[in-house]
Amino acid sequence: MYWHKIGTTDDLVANSGVCALVNNQQVAIFYVPQNSEPVLAISNYDPIGKANVLSRGIIGSIDGKLVVASPLYKQHFCLNTGECLEAEAIQLPVFEAKIDNGNVFVSAEPKAITALA
Repeated sequence: MYWHKIGTTDDLVANSGVCALVNNQQVAIFYVPQNSEPVLAISNYDPIGKANVLSRGIIGSIDGKLVVASPLYKQHFCLNTGECLEAEAIQLPVFEAKIDNGNVFVSAEPKAITALA
């Protein structure tokens, strides 16, 4: 897997998102330090609002799932699976993300989309 360095943890804001260009696609990176996986990444593109805005959404939890609410129409997207909780047929690309020695990395390609249960 090829990792793309997007910056350092100093570039992140706790419990918030930032956007980075990874392999010519906008990726929303969320830093949730209290989570077992403190950095999560999904596509920044909101397919319902048809705009790259998800990095500006509000992070929360619904039914035990860590989600971001789109700043446009408020749909909730799971940060682990990319699933839209209000429209089950919609699933965003999800990227691997990690912190290594204070540097933040995102996989150059999204994870393979799996069928939702």
